[in-house]
Amino acid sequence: MALSGYLLGYDVGSTSVKATLLDAESGKALASAASPSRELEIEAPQPGWAEQDPEVWWEHVKRATRLIKERSQVDLGGVKAIGISYQMHGLVVVDKALKALRPSIIWCDSRAVSIGEEAFSNIGEKVCQEHLLNSPGNFTASKLRWIRDNQPDMYGRIHKMMLPGDYIAMRMTGEVRTTPSGLSEMILWDYVEADIARLVLDHYGISPDLLPEVAPTFSIQGELTREATEELGLEPGVVVSYRAGDQPNNAFSLGVLDPGEAAATAGTSGVVYGVYDQPIYDPRSRVNTFIHVNHSGENPRFGILLCVNGTGILNSWLRSVLAMGDQPLDFDLMNEMAASVPVGSEGLMILPYGNGAERSLENRNIGASLHGLDFNIHGGAHLMRAAQEGIVFALNYGMGIMQEMGMEISRVRAGFTNMFLSPLFAEAFANTTSAAVELYDTDGSQGAARGAGLGCGIYQSSGEALEGLESLRAIEPDSRLVAAYGESYENWRVILDTYLE
Repeated sequence: MALSGYLLGYDVGSTSVKATLLDAESGKALASAASPSRELEIEAPQPGWAEQDPEVWWEHVKRATRLIKERSQVDLGGVKAIGISYQMHGLVVVDKALKALRPSIIWCDSRAVSIGEEAFSNIGEKVCQEHLLNSPGNFTASKLRWIRDNQPDMYGRIHKMMLPGDYIAMRMTGEVRTTPSGLSEMILWDYVEADIARLVLDHYGISPDLLPEVAPTFSIQGELTREATEELGLEPGVVVSYRAGDQPNNAFSLGVLDPGEAAATAGTSGVVYGVYDQPIYDPRSRVNTFIHVNHSGENPRFGILLCVNGTGILNSWLRSVLAMGDQPLDFDLMNEMAASVPVGSEGLMILPYGNGAERSLENRNIGASLHGLDFNIHGGAHLMRAAQEGIVFALNYGMGIMQEMGMEISRVRAGFTNMFLSPLFAEAFANTTSAAVELYDTDGSQGAARGAGLGCGIYQSSGEALEGLESLRAIEPDSRLVAAYGESYENWRVILDTYLE
């Protein structure tokens, strides 16, 4: 297929829906948009719960598309294919009319922790580790079992269960599909059998008929329905040809595809995602292993994922509570204020774990906390620096687990977005982890557009799909700063350990 036309990528997150229009020939982004302008609401009917209405995501997909049309000054009739990136581990259930039966139970919802722990014990820890590379944990399959146990009438009406990105693709194509990578993030992939994890389905009493059809990550997964074509303002014949969870997709968007390479993000949650060619696992399931987007039987690729729930959400929370009146602080100003304080925030430290149960802490929910506050020393700038350092320290703690598994990370690629927009954050990350940080002009929606081009055959290789990706700068560790951040991290770690004893 000739390198012509446009590619449209969507990143369906828990804070917003982002969209990018990509010129297939040049590999350059023509326009980007996000909807809404303020963060999407997460409903918490009970402590530890987190839900969003899937229909709200679809509404913002449509709004973001309209914004793309306004900003690009391009005829969207030239769009050939769509790619979808999405918040991982959420659960959407629909009836036979393909209508959502309830709000989605999203990634940071903790209600199924005990269900996953019981399954880990009763199926057998060794069996789970060998076949699933994980504990069933607080993942999608366990959330479905929660509905079965607590909302049996609704459970009886379920026609299909799916991930958030599967739902958006279904709204576009009318087809209920997922990918092997998607099944792995649900903890419904058996790595020994290379098939659906029937041991989990059998233990939870879930029929395999509830699962979506499985399609390759890069493939034509459906054509837009007439209704979707009209709602999105596109022309007939557009295909959905790529879908992936936000972290595997982020890695793809940065060209992280081979063993030893690693990517990082720091949005609402923070993630370090490394690629390995062997199915390794953490015996305590603090770090999780999934199928990467370019995995195949001949060239196995696994994504080792560390997630810290309380990352950008902490910075956003500080922005709101320190605001004057109804106007939140500007993030650039917050970064400048944080940088005015020395490394270590003069003894002020923050544990950022305030967004549900943390996998890296073995599903403990210890909450966020402030330590060493001195009313005579510390001000708002100290809080802002302590927050950024606390987030980096939490990621570094998790990277230590990855190192125990055999992953040595010397360079990390990240998009120049979210927390990595802060020079201080990038400096703290590089000098705490001793890993160079390479920043690129990309994001999840751009990666999804590139994936769509590969999936529909416009691009013949991942290298071709990633042409046009721009490196902005690299931050190398500085020996003097490594020592200062190392000392501060050790002090922070002492505090964390008191919660883990």
